[in-house]
Amino acid sequence: MSRELPRWKRSLDLICIALSVPIWLPLMILVTLGIKLVSTGPVLFRQTRIGYGGKPFVCVKFRTMRVNVETRSHETHLERLIRSDCPMTKLDASGDPRLIPLGRFIRATGLDELPQIFNVIRREMSLVGPRPCTLAEFQNYQPSQRERVNALPGRTGYWQINGKNKTTFSQMISMDLYYITNMSLLLDLMIMMGTVPWVIEQVIEHSGAVSGKH
Repeated sequence: MSRELPRWKRSLDLICIALSVPIWLPLMILVTLGIKLVSTGPVLFRQTRIGYGGKPFVCVKFRTMRVNVETRSHETHLERLIRSDCPMTKLDASGDPRLIPLGRFIRATGLDELPQIFNVIRREMSLVGPRPCTLAEFQNYQPSQRERVNALPGRTGYWQINGKNKTTFSQMISMDLYYITNMSLLLDLMIMMGTVPWVIEQVIEHSGAVSGKH
């Protein structure tokens, strides 16, 4: 049974989106131009994800892969991580030939998820919440793990600022359930503020990885 969403959450989302327009709008324009310059095909990538209460929705992201490449390897990689409960490292952590130029940087900095702001506006997501999972991933969940859909999926969340890809699948689930149980205005604000240093850390890590190849 889905939990009732707090009324303050919608207000917080809309206020933060409105106040940050001078930041995210120019960034979206720059990323759009960058993708157009280095790759042919659509700028946006659409994928069905599981939302609040287990309801599917179309999640929008910037496209970071070449057009018409296979995606099954991502699903297989995640299934393996779920079974082994190893740290949830990204498949492209050591490089992925399917990525377009700039693709790895866009992913590492979370810029690929900027279009999800429109999912937030459409009430399909929130700025803060559990990571929206895919249909294939959701099918691998145990009944207790499906409790994580008792909140709107978010662009950032408690898991993202507490280790993210350095944590295991079960740790991610535990953090998501902790967030759902302790959801509050203060906690959302703390997660938003904690996202900024996390993004900076990702940029530094990416820069170090790139320079290490030369």
